[in-house]
Amino acid sequence: MAKIDVYNVEGKKVSDIELNDAVFAVAPNEAVVHSVLVNYLANQRQGTQSTKTRAEVRGGGRKPWRQKGTGRARQGSIRATQWIKGGIALGPKPRSYKYRINKKEKRLAIKSLLSSKVLEENLIVVDKFDFKEIKTKQMADAMKNLRVTDQALILLADKNEVVQKSARNLDGVRTSSVATINVYDLLKYKKLVVTVDTVKKLEEVYA
Repeated sequence: MAKIDVYNVEGKKVSDIELNDAVFAVAPNEAVVHSVLVNYLANQRQGTQSTKTRAEVRGGGRKPWRQKGTGRARQGSIRATQWIKGGIALGPKPRSYKYRINKKEKRLAIKSLLSSKVLEENLIVVDKFDFKEIKTKQMADAMKNLRVTDQALILLADKNEVVQKSARNLDGVRTSSVATINVYDLLKYKKLVVTVDTVKKLEEVYA
């Protein structure tokens, strides 16, 4: 098992922690990560795009000119698809883009990205965020002390309103919990900041 340093919010090393190889030392599988990412993005789509067919466009109830004798091509409606302001043939309609993938793939993708954070030295372990009140400055100071200058994802073991609201106004910082972790956030944010409790919970859930 690999060991990693544990810091406090002042940026000082206080201890170290062993990481479970089953979660933090998995060979990264890029194909599975890509598959799960595409699934996540597809599931976020609203699918509300819509175009009107010739039956839905207003007007066009009268035949524009008689069938024969004008020298022009026969037409039945000024709202046919070939007309300006006519209906759209085979256009998009509201639909759901959601689909499901295997749970084992999701778990492997998460573990692959967690392992990548360890390999790239982008995993920062904090003993705890012991904030007494909701205050952006104290979270900003903590990130500065931990030398987090890139975009960072703060992963918590459980919902913590004080920490979440203290970090929500920081540019490039997002909070999440073990229950809501996803591949998109793990890929988007370079640094992953976790607490000791978060590490233990991740090992419970994914080991």
